[in-house]
Amino acid sequence: MNPAGQLGAPDLRRAMRMYAEALASHREAINRLNVYPVPDGDTGTNMALTASSVVAVLDELGEEEEPGMERTCQAISHGALMGARGNSGLILSQVLRGMAEVLAREEGPAGPSSLARALGRGAESAYGAVTRPVEGTILTVARVAAEAAAAAAGTGLVGLLERARQAGAAALARTPEQLPALSQAGVVDAGGAGYLLLIDAWLSALDGRPLPEAPASSGAPLASRGAGEGPGPHDSVADLRYEVMYLLEAPEEAIAGFREAWAGLGDSIVVVGSGSLWSCHIHTDDIGGAIEAALDVGRPRNIRVTDLMEEVEEERWVREAAAGGAGPAPLPGHAVTTAVVAVANGEGIKRIFRSLGVGQVVAGGQSMNPSTAELLSAVEGAPAGEVVILPNNPNIVPVAEQAARLSPKQVRVLPTKGIVEGFAALMEYDPEAGAEDNSRAMAEAAARVVTGEVTRAVRSSGGPAGPITEGDWLGLSGGRIEVVEAGGPSDAACALLAKLCRDDHELVTLIEGEGARPADTRRITEWLAEHRPRATAEVHHGGQPLYPYLISIE
Repeated sequence: MNPAGQLGAPDLRRAMRMYAEALASHREAINRLNVYPVPDGDTGTNMALTASSVVAVLDELGEEEEPGMERTCQAISHGALMGARGNSGLILSQVLRGMAEVLAREEGPAGPSSLARALGRGAESAYGAVTRPVEGTILTVARVAAEAAAAAAGTGLVGLLERARQAGAAALARTPEQLPALSQAGVVDAGGAGYLLLIDAWLSALDGRPLPEAPASSGAPLASRGAGEGPGPHDSVADLRYEVMYLLEAPEEAIAGFREAWAGLGDSIVVVGSGSLWSCHIHTDDIGGAIEAALDVGRPRNIRVTDLMEEVEEERWVREAAAGGAGPAPLPGHAVTTAVVAVANGEGIKRIFRSLGVGQVVAGGQSMNPSTAELLSAVEGAPAGEVVILPNNPNIVPVAEQAARLSPKQVRVLPTKGIVEGFAALMEYDPEAGAEDNSRAMAEAAARVVTGEVTRAVRSSGGPAGPITEGDWLGLSGGRIEVVEAGGPSDAACALLAKLCRDDHELVTLIEGEGARPADTRRITEWLAEHRPRATAEVHHGGQPLYPYLISIE
């Protein structure tokens, strides 16, 4: 407890440790607020791993040295910067760094007015980290809590935090009114729920209050404490089985209508970007509808459909990352002008990247978000003064860009959104050219190559390619469902190749994933030999989940 009503460096370190403990225990509940039917590397996991990185740096200070406020805040800021994972981790890191920036100026213990300013600066930093801030998210909760703290600075530290917690909880309970997707799912914003635990940790460190217990299901208690009943659990949360992501080329004035169309199709909706290019993410059962909504306003591309019920490999990676087992896999090699760092999962995929000249491979991918520190370590370990990063996932792009800014090397981030796009980019990689020239040539190569994917429908739907029945095999390319086949993955692959592969194409690369059988692969290569005899077929084992075949055509 803190009867003196001031915040000292030991209190700050204790609060951060309690916050990391609270996020770790609430990780699953916060992930469930994001409508994921199974735990994965999303909001709760990313926030927990980011906070644990802060604690790891604080532990390096050592209690015997009695580090003061400035050194404690420096450690928090550095740990948050280097440990940030994913979009939610990046926003949390900005909150913590903004708070640390204010508190570091204190020569001694901080009083209520300093803590209020710190909360305000944290919220301001979080807004500054987002290109297009959206209300009804962690940003709103942090801002409202900070405003309440500023108004209550005369009530003492505990009173200030109580007012901030109450106002933040009320703001969290209102997030479904601001975001239709939250209202439809009957949940509150996941990041906002994680932010409230920060104030709970302050109250625990300063007033001896126990940390809140993690809810057993749905995460509703996080929404309702101190804010009335709040939204209750939603019985159909686990039924939203698919994650659909793609880049959308569309004018800015069409995006509002696009968001409204998506609000009726699913949840965990994110549409970010500017100008004419948008990165889009939704959890839905209607794959066809989610893609057709984009066709009404523009051109979707780099589509990725993930069956969230089958992310076993990714959940195992998240557990290993939490235990400290994940990180870059350094590769030996002679010094070159420009090296490539790529993010990938699956041993086969990693081998392919290495064979294409990648100097460092960082474990990660869909919902498997490496930290800033891991990417920065890979960049620094690359045998070159210039580096190109291939994130191969939209959620990893902002962390890669942060790592690029922190490195003293000349680093360019090529915003690849998928594995096949990364492979295509490497076709023009020149280790003796500079990073600027490489990034330009590699981007052009990625745009030239025709890509395709084969996956399976989990529910009936419809689209330009015809009616879709649950269990059908889908052939996807350029953001469109091109073919629907009832037989098997080889049927879908052959039908897709019939549409995509012209007589003048020379090379077709098949990347086998989980579910690809030798008989299916043989049938595809035999089809190519008969119908596209000029095209040479190359087959590689990637081991990727959910997609029996990834296809690249040159």
